[in-house]
Amino acid sequence: MNGGTPDPSVPVPIDVAIVGAGIIGANHAAAVQRHHRLRVAALVDPDQVAAVGLADRVAGMTGAEPPRRYPTLDDALAGQPIGLVAICTPSGLHAPLAEQALAAGAHVVIEKPLEVTLGRARKLADLAADAQQRGLVVSVVSQHRFDPAAVAVAEAVAAGELGSITSAVATVPWWREQGYYDSAGWRGTRAYDGGGALMNQGVHTVDLLLWLLGQPVEVAAQTARLAHHGIEVEDVAVATIRFRSGALATLHATTAAYPGLGVRLQVHGTRGSAVIDDDQLAYFHVAAGDDVAPHRPPNQAAARVPAADLVGAPKAGDGFVLGHLRQYQDVVEAIDLRRPPGVRVEDGLAALALVEAVYRSAALGLPVAYDDVLAGAYDDQHEPVGTVPVAGGDEGRLS
Repeated sequence: MNGGTPDPSVPVPIDVAIVGAGIIGANHAAAVQRHHRLRVAALVDPDQVAAVGLADRVAGMTGAEPPRRYPTLDDALAGQPIGLVAICTPSGLHAPLAEQALAAGAHVVIEKPLEVTLGRARKLADLAADAQQRGLVVSVVSQHRFDPAAVAVAEAVAAGELGSITSAVATVPWWREQGYYDSAGWRGTRAYDGGGALMNQGVHTVDLLLWLLGQPVEVAAQTARLAHHGIEVEDVAVATIRFRSGALATLHATTAAYPGLGVRLQVHGTRGSAVIDDDQLAYFHVAAGDDVAPHRPPNQAAARVPAADLVGAPKAGDGFVLGHLRQYQDVVEAIDLRRPPGVRVEDGLAALALVEAVYRSAALGLPVAYDDVLAGAYDDQHEPVGTVPVAGGDEGRLS
């Protein structure tokens, strides 16, 4: 065989451009470099100090030359062949960057949340649907869908093992010091963050809730800013959600719960229950046959996931990277098999709509219909329309 002719039996490497050289961009870089098909080929960030620092870290991972650096995505796409663009910028910049990448014929991975407004998110969903027809893959990061505990529960729900799902309890009790919001001018702003504890910290759990319980119908919520100053968004959000199936759920997300505890998601049905605690399976039981007697049944979690994924097992230090790596594996398989990815733009749009439904309900002081929010009935109310208490006794307008 001619040495210059590629062997068609060998999978083609995929060159990745990471847009955004901050903390999450560095995590994506680490995940990409651990996948045998992927390579960080370009870094995009107008902050050259950040870009140089991440480029040097990537070079340290591989021992190869550092990836090329560009101030804009347009420059990167024009400067070298790019197969996949990972968008790791502030959320308010996601849509235009994804549009650029798709126009150039690249596959796209978008960090959560999908966008900060439903109008831009809907446009992006339309673009992604068109791109899929052209063989492009567009995925929104929701790496916890690929956690073994979440997969085990989702498979049981889909198989009907838990019976009819009746309720769920989701809580994200995290803590962020004031310095977290002060560390970058865009943090805690509506324009670039879109929201607070629910939009940013809680959106993964929102996605899991939708994945497991299906289509919401009605949302009733309250939000508050109680522990942080100088931000335009909430640090506490609580909601009750009614689903099309009839199931009810409570949702709680905060960055004001010192010292910060693990995310917990409980799913309950007529024949079983499951509890995910800090990404590990804490409890699982389904009735055997007609055995639904009111005694305390044994925990079957150990039969559902490996020991490393049971609650209390030591967690790997690279767990955050591993979660993204699992999702990148799904994206690569979707590219190779020309199938939709495990997390689609439609999924990101649904999660964003539920977050926005919480914000609309809290601002109006009334329950809102999820379908109305998803369809755009409240799009002109993206700016806050109500007031909530703010730490220090002030009143602040908050969406």
